[in-house]
Amino acid sequence: MIQMLKNMLFVCAFIFSLTGQAIAVRLSDAEDAFDAGDYEKAAMIFRSLAEKGDSEAQINLGMMYYRGQGVPQDYLEAVTWYRLAAKQGNPFAQLDLGMMFENGQGVLQDNTQAYKWLTIAITKATDGELKKMAASHRHSIEKKMTADQIAEARQLAKKCTANKFKGC
Repeated sequence: MIQMLKNMLFVCAFIFSLTGQAIAVRLSDAEDAFDAGDYEKAAMIFRSLAEKGDSEAQINLGMMYYRGQGVPQDYLEAVTWYRLAAKQGNPFAQLDLGMMFENGQGVLQDNTQAYKWLTIAITKATDGELKKMAASHRHSIEKKMTADQIAEARQLAKKCTANKFKGC
């Protein structure tokens, strides 16, 4: 009985490892198609992965909707994909979502929401350039906000992070 359980565990672990490799290969296929300029193929692959919850695919698909590459330009659709990736903790998506709120693209312009997402991006980012870009955008927004609005945005960012992005 114990040997049978060990064998089943091994098989499950093996299948899981293959699934991870298949996702990585498919993501790289989408990136290769994008780099080759085959945006429609890239969008199709990114969408397939994004719908399964892959945050890298979600942000790439959002970017494609933002730019209108391989799909019609649609800021609302871009925001949808950025938001899904941002709620998974992707700092690039958090930056992009903050910028969408800053500029009112696909959402109503909202400095408090922009500041919140940019603050989260700064906190979560490990990439120095990403931190600088998010900080720069946040600084420009901060100039347009009252002290109460900034305090509210900071509180929202803390709450959002503490709740692991549920309800953000």
